[in-house]
Amino acid sequence: MRLVLPVPFGPVTTLMPRSSEVSSRRNVRTFVSARRAMCMTGSRPPRLSPLAPSPSGAAVDDRAGYGGHGRRARPCARGREEHPMSDQPIRVGLIGAGANTRLLHIPGFQAIDGVEVVAVCNRSMESGQRVADEFGIPRVATDPDEIYADEDIDAVCIGTWPYRHSEFTVRGLNAGKHVLCEARMATDVARARAMLIASQARPDLVAQLVPAPWDLRSWRTVRRLIDEDALGEVREVYVTRTNPGALNPRRPLHWREHGEYSGFNTMEFGIVAEIVQRWLGPTERVLADAATFTTSRRDEETGEDYPIEIPDSLGVFARLANGARATYLVSAVADAPRVPNGIAIHGTDATLHWWADGDRLELAPRGEEPRPLDPDPGTAGSWRVEADFIDSIRDGAPVELTSFEDGVQYMQVIEATWRSWSEGRPVDIASV
Repeated sequence: MRLVLPVPFGPVTTLMPRSSEVSSRRNVRTFVSARRAMCMTGSRPPRLSPLAPSPSGAAVDDRAGYGGHGRRARPCARGREEHPMSDQPIRVGLIGAGANTRLLHIPGFQAIDGVEVVAVCNRSMESGQRVADEFGIPRVATDPDEIYADEDIDAVCIGTWPYRHSEFTVRGLNAGKHVLCEARMATDVARARAMLIASQARPDLVAQLVPAPWDLRSWRTVRRLIDEDALGEVREVYVTRTNPGALNPRRPLHWREHGEYSGFNTMEFGIVAEIVQRWLGPTERVLADAATFTTSRRDEETGEDYPIEIPDSLGVFARLANGARATYLVSAVADAPRVPNGIAIHGTDATLHWWADGDRLELAPRGEEPRPLDPDPGTAGSWRVEADFIDSIRDGAPVELTSFEDGVQYMQVIEATWRSWSEGRPVDIASV
């Protein structure tokens, strides 16, 4: 089973895929073998991902995060004395202007007093100009280095596909820019660790990932129930995320099915894995099986059929660090599912159901019928990712959703799952 991944780092002048990336073909076992050699061995603290030498070297430690729905009272290296940004304008440059950037990030930044989106660099001059015209952005760059080199730009928002996240994040941090990076974090754990290492080398800068957005209303309530043992001992977690998106074999290739662009990221598995991690803590081991029912699609960029290796059906058994078992069903070939998409957490005293549709909760004490559960007063969040990023820059407040350390952890689950189904064996997260 092959997976094509881009060269980790190197000169880049545009956001177009390099020919070496498109033509490079590596067997996934060879890649896994090389990655395993890069990983550190030994035990790790419960909430700290093991670090390994990145493709660019270096090593450091600790985490950043997100606020907005009640920030953690935690010491932060950033402070008003070091970064007196609270009364200064913040200028943002965009590197990649994908759908989320246009739909959410640009309007989000432009709605904040004292924040200006001043430049955009997209996959082509023409597409960048269209974005600039639509949103009134004064400058279109043809090379990301123009944005990194501009001393008047304080922060960058990286809205490319995952294959560029690591490189552009590292370069942004090295250039002294605060970084908001689109999810998923990277194509694989090595590149995710490179991002974490670069952020740790610049604790004066904010480094934030766009969080999994589906549970913003309810996640604090779920965390409280878990932390207070309101469900008793959590023993089983069932995760369902299905849709019919891959059923039509004549649909053109989507970038999420493109190995060079997505890496080990598989459908929406990373999103639900991040949510489970947010609520219940780290995963220790996975055993997975997968299928790719549609093995090629027409690539509209090249006009040719592209061989698909990313699964469109995935099942995962996982063991969490808290002792619970988690079962995932993620599919893009399931139409009209009988069970709505969501997560069920079964404890010895109660079961908590979370429904993705409407971000709703239902609680069922043992032996009773489920009843609706509202979020705790004052905790129901909503989308304010851009505002939280700016708050962290201005106030030195720690990021909470989602830190680079948490991103590395969910990337470990994603890559371990790929290894498991492709190699036919269980995989310990600590080995990734």
